[in-house]
Amino acid sequence: VQLVESGGALVQPGGSLRLSCAASGFTFSSYHMSWYRQAPGKERELVAAITGAGITTNYAESMKGRFTISRDNAKNTVYLQMNSLKPEDTAVYFCNAKRNWPKLYEYWGQGTQVTVSS
Repeated sequence: VQLVESGGALVQPGGSLRLSCAASGFTFSSYHMSWYRQAPGKERELVAAITGAGITTNYAESMKGRFTISRDNAKNTVYLQMNSLKPEDTAVYFCNAKRNWPKLYEYWGQGTQVTVSS
């Protein structure tokens, strides 16, 4: 099983980035996919999540209206479009795959660094 994030970069405040997470080794469409982030000295927090078919999405309150999660099950890839970036969005962003049936299966990527700074 692999989750490989990409797209992290240094960007100026107000800018945009699109993160990608390429999955392999499991049935991608059967898993809920999420993006989490962890800033230095802080706990990892949920950014956004999307169901297996891509019908339902959820966002942390501070990301609503700025971030969009999407997935392409044909490409086994989940995306996070981030607009209007703020310095407080600086963090390592992690991809997560999870399903709860018939038992808990959960996988994490290695993370990609996003730095928002002028």
